[in-house]
Amino acid sequence: MAITNTNKNLKNEIIAYVMLIVGSALFAIGDVMFVNPYLMAPGGTYGLSNVFNTLWPWKISLYAICMDIPLLLIGTWILGPKFGIKTIISTVLIFGFTYLLEIWWGYNPVIHDGTIVTAPVEGLSMVQIPHDGGFFVPDYFLNTVVAGLIYGLAIGLIFRSGATSGGSDIISMILHKYTKISLGTLVMIVDGIITLSTLVAFGDIRLPIYSVIVIYIEGKVIDLVVEGMKSYKTMFIVTDNTEAVRDYVINELKRGGTCLTGTGLYQGNERKMLYVTLDRADMVKLKSNLHRIDPKAFVNIMDSAEILGTGFRALPKE
Repeated sequence: MAITNTNKNLKNEIIAYVMLIVGSALFAIGDVMFVNPYLMAPGGTYGLSNVFNTLWPWKISLYAICMDIPLLLIGTWILGPKFGIKTIISTVLIFGFTYLLEIWWGYNPVIHDGTIVTAPVEGLSMVQIPHDGGFFVPDYFLNTVVAGLIYGLAIGLIFRSGATSGGSDIISMILHKYTKISLGTLVMIVDGIITLSTLVAFGDIRLPIYSVIVIYIEGKVIDLVVEGMKSYKTMFIVTDNTEAVRDYVINELKRGGTCLTGTGLYQGNERKMLYVTLDRADMVKLKSNLHRIDPKAFVNIMDSAEILGTGFRALPKE
């Protein structure tokens, strides 16, 4: 048994480091080939580095590592060793992949944003063609969507590996310690300031708007990568026919739940309430059968972002 557990742990660690490497490589691709050529800055030290790179040409990777290393050191000093070896490895890998891409690829866009010129084509009059390279004509929206998808997949894989993004998030964590403002709010403020820097630097209102779209798409993809495709619903069912609903959940759906006792506000009567968490398919079955079981039942259905425990994902070890 010990050998089996050791092999399983080793396999999981190998998978985690593969996800860390792939995620770091994808992050570099998204930044150098999609975000930087369109002058966007979707938060983080690499977003700020994109602005610096355009204003004062120097490699994005060098700007970023000059910010990431002090932030990790300051964060460790103020917050303690919260970041772990994988976050440090991720920081180094993203720096390395970004540096290599800058040397090999440069800052050329995949979705072309060069000059559009007119040129004669045999059998036709003048038509518009890309002036130099690229696979697509200039398209800010398409580039923004692709950048968000790549960023989301990259950071999702990094999170799945057990690492964190570090970078500007450390600033938010430090501010949270002293201001007690929620961490989520502080992350939005810090990344929002970085995003707005594109408007100040380049004077183009499109840039912060497209950067925000990147952040939104990125967040949705991160959730998809980290949580998976499975969608869960939590149902609170107030019913006078508790036993019949309980039997259906246990015997037909093969799921469990919790029976709570409460008091109605209007008449002050004691009522039973069932609390169950189901996947979407089982939720639909239960909802469609509730009218047969108890037509007067009161049901509240909510989305469940993350479910841990028996029957769902295992609780994390750390």
